[in-house]
Amino acid sequence: MSAATDVQPFPAGFRTEDIQTNGTTLSVRVGGQGPAAVLLHGYGETGDMWAPLAADLARDHTIVAPDLRGMGRSVRPASGYDKKTQGQDVAGVLDALGIERADLVTHDIGNMVGYAFAAQYPGRVTRFALMDAPLPGIGPWEEILKSPLLWHFRFGGPDMERLVAGRERIYLDRFWNEFAADPTSFGEAAREHYAKLYAQPGAMHAGFSQFAAFDQDAIDNRVFLAKGKLTMPVLAVGGATSFGPTMAVVMRAAATDVTEAVIAGSGHWLMAEQPAATVAIVRAFLDKSH
Repeated sequence: MSAATDVQPFPAGFRTEDIQTNGTTLSVRVGGQGPAAVLLHGYGETGDMWAPLAADLARDHTIVAPDLRGMGRSVRPASGYDKKTQGQDVAGVLDALGIERADLVTHDIGNMVGYAFAAQYPGRVTRFALMDAPLPGIGPWEEILKSPLLWHFRFGGPDMERLVAGRERIYLDRFWNEFAADPTSFGEAAREHYAKLYAQPGAMHAGFSQFAAFDQDAIDNRVFLAKGKLTMPVLAVGGATSFGPTMAVVMRAAATDVTEAVIAGSGHWLMAEQPAATVAIVRAFLDKSH
């Protein structure tokens, strides 16, 4: 994909709404027709990452793609970055749109928000596809934390924010480079696009707050899990050079009906690195319920 087309727009007919929910306001892309599908992004991107999937699913799904609390174009509140609270954010968005149940497709920190939503509102999730990131406190979490690649999980605070102020692109390049099978697959236009969004006032602080909440998330997730595993169908997708089959190991600790998938030629950034293969496997999984 050339730099000129690196940041694919959402299809014509989509709208962006600012939706008040759970004491904050999320920027939400909405479009398409049919049963709902909620798409939750992760760190280093925003809901904009989902454009290739939205283009495919919108013909028979109503797509709901928010920027998470404090991220992208959403409001940046001082607190509420634990994923239990953000799961409630998602519920409020669906309430505002009059949607009772939805498929759930998530990536990175979106996995954590999606799990917290599904655990709190299991009757509202039809099928759940997660991509390439662990869940705090679930399965091999403590072993995963030992990876030197994940030093950023503990990076944050006033001095760290001073270090990255005005250098957001340098900080984010590290993620896009180290976590990709081929760093050139995360193109220059996309890097410029997301670096500009993360350089907005308060945006890096909000991003660090997502990670700073992981200890609380682990506590909350263990409480959720003690009440029982998720029972809706789950698709656990890993990039071959990133989490790979470990994504399914994580989800088998949290759910009873797990299908494993590994995307060849991809690292962590599946929608950027292997969009066609990723869209195809998500589409096939969601189609099983219709």
